[in-house]
Amino acid sequence: MKSQRLKRKIVPFVFLAPFLGMFIIFRVWPIISAFYLSFQEVKGIGTSKFVGITNYVALFGDRRFVSSFLTTSYYTIATLLTLIPIPLILAVLLFQRRTPGKEVFRTLIFLPSLTSLVVVGTVFRLILADTGGLVNAILGLFGIAPLRWLLLPELAVPSLAILALWRWTGMNIVYFSSGLTTIPPEIYEAAKIDGAQSLALFRYITLPLIKPIIVFVVTISIIGGYQVFVEPYILYPGGRTPGEAGLTVAVYLYRTAFRNFNMGYAAAIGVALAGIIFAVSLVQFQFSGFFKK
Repeated sequence: MKSQRLKRKIVPFVFLAPFLGMFIIFRVWPIISAFYLSFQEVKGIGTSKFVGITNYVALFGDRRFVSSFLTTSYYTIATLLTLIPIPLILAVLLFQRRTPGKEVFRTLIFLPSLTSLVVVGTVFRLILADTGGLVNAILGLFGIAPLRWLLLPELAVPSLAILALWRWTGMNIVYFSSGLTTIPPEIYEAAKIDGAQSLALFRYITLPLIKPIIVFVVTISIIGGYQVFVEPYILYPGGRTPGEAGLTVAVYLYRTAFRNFNMGYAAAIGVALAGIIFAVSLVQFQFSGFFKK
């Protein structure tokens, strides 16, 4: 009996061992190494010198880092203002029984989420082109003059936000749809009997009951926004945005590490970015009432 009990306790860990091993090697250890490296001055392969918090002191006096942080924050706010309300409204509309062809629309909207970001960035160079681009063609239908989306500094972040909206709307719809399926239909039926209209149902039933899903989507959107790298790097070859107006923290980290070969300073940027994401997430949890539960 003792042998059987011991086996029952060991077997789950045996099956978890491959995942735990990969997780420690490729997740935990790189984080520890990056934190240790942030206190080093790396002069070459295999040569480094401990410099304490020098990298962090230089970091917060670095104008390019501050500028990239503000740009990344601007991009993150833009994605939150679009990738939360628009997918939520579309998810509610596609969840209605009376919506014709909702399965087709749901599939079509989700397809961009399966597309490679490299392909998306390349295609959006053509879509946002100042001459012959699809976006300018649509604006022309409303009498708006063509915009130089990829050439003007002030349009760098809006261009990235448009790409993100097209790319991630379908995924967020899936998240919100999963939350809508957990709401008992009897609640809606009782509210309709009491005379509640569509807007009242959405405000007083749908929003409160899918609040955990909204908090989750906001959190992953914040994390994804501050970690954005592929979109600016592909949409603007090498991440060279006009006037560096679209320089994000992740792109700046990449340049510091693999162009300037300043690995210690790049590690400090990565640690600082992780701390910023953690702090912003905590603030968001506090405002959403997450800690009250």
